[in-house]
Amino acid sequence: MARKDRAPTPPKRPQGPQRRSTPSAPRDAAGQRRLLYILAASGLVALAIVLGVVFLAGGEDEDLAATMEAAGCELKVVPAQVGDHTAEVDATDDPKWNTDPPTSGPHYPVAAVYGEYDEPLQIAQVVHNLEHGAVFVLYGPDVPEATVAQLREFYADDRLGMLLAPYPKLDDEIALGAWTVPDDFEPGGTNGTSYLATCTAYDEGAFEAFRDLRFKGPERFPRESLEPGIS
Repeated sequence: MARKDRAPTPPKRPQGPQRRSTPSAPRDAAGQRRLLYILAASGLVALAIVLGVVFLAGGEDEDLAATMEAAGCELKVVPAQVGDHTAEVDATDDPKWNTDPPTSGPHYPVAAVYGEYDEPLQIAQVVHNLEHGAVFVLYGPDVPEATVAQLREFYADDRLGMLLAPYPKLDDEIALGAWTVPDDFEPGGTNGTSYLATCTAYDEGAFEAFRDLRFKGPERFPRESLEPGIS
């Protein structure tokens, strides 16, 4: 039987045109070379800026991967799949899901109610929660009770946009999942990125770092709509 929390009560000065002066004589060769050098240097600066942004984005994933690895976890980062409402509520497998547990792709039209559960959730619903910016923490039946207690404490520490539940296919492992897109995301382009971390033990720092992936899903809802007891 699922344990669900009680739902909260509804709540430059414009410049005028300037006359362009016409040079009285063509530039000399030295001047032309100087201009080419300046243009080339400007291009290199612009390229460096672009590459810097790319490296920074990649660095964030690298930092997360290093944190998870240090905790004994494996992090899988894959392109997200199209998030359509074609999955049956009791679906346990789909050819478009590229992680298990799934972290993007087809899902059931109704999301799961946010909260902490003693029984497995319908995973096709959970994918819908990730689309809204949630993070799941799932654990197998062979995870020690002491570790499950740690997971419950982790969930209770910050319950917003979180799902905690068993997932039989995990055996003795714990899985954390998230689905993110850039802030300037527009439907029809990239589907974003999905993350799946699998761990054999609880590590507070690593789990907190993964939890920072919340609220970045393809469908951005007010954070209060991700409160426990709400779907």
